[in-house]
Amino acid sequence: MNKKSKQRKSWREKLADDKGLPQVQEITDEMSKRWGIGTVVIPAPREVDEIMKRVPEGKLITINEIRAALAKKHGATIGCPITTGIFAWIAANAAGEEAVEGKKTITPYWRTLKTGGLINEKYPGGVDAQMKLLEKEGHRVVSKGKNYVVVDFEKHLAKL
Repeated sequence: MNKKSKQRKSWREKLADDKGLPQVQEITDEMSKRWGIGTVVIPAPREVDEIMKRVPEGKLITINEIRAALAKKHGATIGCPITTGIFAWIAANAAGEEAVEGKKTITPYWRTLKTGGLINEKYPGGVDAQMKLLEKEGHRVVSKGKNYVVVDFEKHLAKL
């Protein structure tokens, strides 16, 4: 029996697959316990990538700022925290693929931080690689318990 092995999608293919998104949905009873009432936008992966691409050198953005920009763009109450985080991770890895291939202009994923200015350890190269890129752009990174955080990250947030 010949089993056809399923080819795994590249990060760039995952980034390009909109899966019928973006969608604005009512926040259900179950979700309202965490997110309140109103509507939530589930963004398309490329929308998250586009916002990440607009962060200039020396500036930063957090997932929460991306969520707020998406909510405003779509007239929703909030941007989905789960899919926005996942799509930022996909965008970062797609940029990592491009960097490995020698592409010079990639999404500057290292400028996208988690809540509280934390570096995302799941981005390409892990904390060490991102720390080097952030320090090269003039940021100071310190360890905080098991995490690494950009000092005074709030002062460097991009105005998008």
